[in-house]
Amino acid sequence: MSTAAPTTTPLMDVRDLTRRFGGGRTVFGAREPGLTAVRALTLELRQGETLGIVGESGCGKSTLARMLVGLDRPSSGTIRLDGEDLTRAGTRALAKRVQYVFQDPVSSLNPRQTIRAILEAPMRHLLGLDAEERKRRLAELVEAVNLRPEFLERYPHEFSGGQAQRIGIARALAAEPDVIVLDEPVSALDVSVQAQVLNLLDRLKRERGLTYVFISHDLAVVESVATRVAVMYFGSLVEEAPARNLFAAPLHPYTRLLLDSAPVPGRKRERTADDIAELPDPYNPPPGCPFAPRCPRVQADCRQAIPPLDAARRGEAQRAACLHPLGNRG
Repeated sequence: MSTAAPTTTPLMDVRDLTRRFGGGRTVFGAREPGLTAVRALTLELRQGETLGIVGESGCGKSTLARMLVGLDRPSSGTIRLDGEDLTRAGTRALAKRVQYVFQDPVSSLNPRQTIRAILEAPMRHLLGLDAEERKRRLAELVEAVNLRPEFLERYPHEFSGGQAQRIGIARALAAEPDVIVLDEPVSALDVSVQAQVLNLLDRLKRERGLTYVFISHDLAVVESVATRVAVMYFGSLVEEAPARNLFAAPLHPYTRLLLDSAPVPGRKRERTADDIAELPDPYNPPPGCPFAPRCPRVQADCRQAIPPLDAARRGEAQRAACLHPLGNRG
């Protein structure tokens, strides 16, 4: 199958996606504390690209991933795929078109089922394939992810982490999805195995014309696989750009902080005030830009209102939610 080149028309269109937790009332009428994990997030995913999503722990990456695949329901906002509103179509419609590869490969597989049963489940329930077609597809999937046919009769605990992740990838492919969301897919693996899995994902993308959402805290991995990168902070997107542009010349001070924090062999990095600054209280968010308490470029207007994502531009391809972006005076 030929590789599908990224297009300008979005395959997936996410608009004002929000996920709130808590905030209701107890049986006695007292208001419970609530927090917003994802805040009015808007992004587009184009056919054939790998969109990397990065940010510190707790920034909302995994909550976003779970909403994209239907494992969590948005409090508001829409997810459209080829114009179809999947937030209204239901979980089954999402699962047929968007599949998930989990961070922990072994625990994501049902320990009571054989690999054959695990891989057949999406073919049976989502695609409605008969026994003969499932048999043909199983042989194809096992070959595609470099596993031996005899593995189909074994159970998940019999496999290493790298083998289990290959099975997880095969399970995602079994549904023939348009989009695969990979949530920290190599963070639980040894470095040598990480490289093998990343090479496998790259090959499958080229051969099958796949589209990826690749979520990770490892900037080196994201730089090697992503065509475009979205940076999350405190539940919102703060910068979005082609990967080459973002890693070469970020606009948002938070993106610069992430890049400077990444470990580099032979470089000793001193801790700065930005590293030890407290994150905003999610139950009592500050007014204005949530990064303002940690930002070296903060000014009075930063604390007045949350900057929109297009507040700073470097051409139409790179956007940042910053009133005083890097590269500008002031």
